[in-house]
Amino acid sequence: MTDRMTTPWGELTLSRFPEDPRDQLRAWDASDDYLLRHLADQDVPLSGTVVVVGDRWGALVTALAAHRPVQITDSYLTQEATRANLARAGVETGAVRLLTTQDPPPGRVDVLLVRVPKSLALLEDQLLRLAPAVHEATVVVGTGMVKEIHTSTLRLFERILGPTRTSLAEKKARLIFCTPEPSLSPSPERTTSPWPYSYELPGGVGLVSGRTVVNHAGVFCADRLDVGTRFFLQHLPGSRGGQRVVDLGCGNGVVGTAMALADPEAEVLFVDESFQAVASAEATFKANGVPGHAEFRVGDGLAGVPADSVDLVLNNPPFHSHQTTTDATAWRMFTGARRALRPGGELWVIGNRHLGYHLKLRRLFGNSQLVASDAKFVVLKAVKG
Repeated sequence: MTDRMTTPWGELTLSRFPEDPRDQLRAWDASDDYLLRHLADQDVPLSGTVVVVGDRWGALVTALAAHRPVQITDSYLTQEATRANLARAGVETGAVRLLTTQDPPPGRVDVLLVRVPKSLALLEDQLLRLAPAVHEATVVVGTGMVKEIHTSTLRLFERILGPTRTSLAEKKARLIFCTPEPSLSPSPERTTSPWPYSYELPGGVGLVSGRTVVNHAGVFCADRLDVGTRFFLQHLPGSRGGQRVVDLGCGNGVVGTAMALADPEAEVLFVDESFQAVASAEATFKANGVPGHAEFRVGDGLAGVPADSVDLVLNNPPFHSHQTTTDATAWRMFTGARRALRPGGELWVIGNRHLGYHLKLRRLFGNSQLVASDAKFVVLKAVKG
């Protein structure tokens, strides 16, 4: 869906990525609009270094492109949407500096704009990384929908940067105002990040039992093994010798690592749209001294993987896009897997029973086999004909 957003700096035509005319979700919301209006109404100086963290689809940096902002995001899809929206707006290449959450942040920040992420851990990690660049005159404004901003959100801003308050709500959106106090004594909770976080896997999960998992902030279930992955690990396919395997939507990489341990001759591709996730997968793989060949790629699913080049795809698809429940990501992953698999290649999927993935697999592959199930989850297999 492509739609128009009116900002104090003009009207923009914006789209999410990948662009889909059937997608009814907008590339901006009331919190983006509220923040931009506040900057204009308060005549916030934008001549210094403007840093935008968590911009969902590039709406904020596209509107502020004349001020040459820096965007910091964990999402490959966000970066691609931003590039497309900037090009659509006629913005010159390089006007917006695109950084990932794994890149070193700017050394000085004069205006810090934060679109509150779903993950409190990711917010903590990014505020801690940016805090050394913030000074007493830095303007710090956060934004989000009311349901996204909690007491714990405000406490993080206050603990790391300084006194924090919120605005009144408008159209179910709210702003966060923080007054930096860099002069406060540097305590560990203001300067030391707990991320990345490592833990040892429990028993009963096959070859990865007792192995180390490394998680960067924002990765799903970063402090423990989630029950769905545990179930998947208990029902993975056996080794078939020298396969090309893809851990699609790899998260911390524990599933792909398990396959590499089962088959040292396998070539395992770990892919996710999250920079934090791919960094976690690589760290997990290396922490366990796994033999064999592995590749780590940030991207839009299996886009860019040659057709008919893969033997096995393992997938635990997300069914949320930020706060919205959707099957669009799963559908893209399944479609990409079918294209990338060789004839006879297999897609193995773990999902909640109620999501009905077996219907999608039958539609795409012409078949779907139940491998295992419990009260909550199913493991399904589809074979490319």
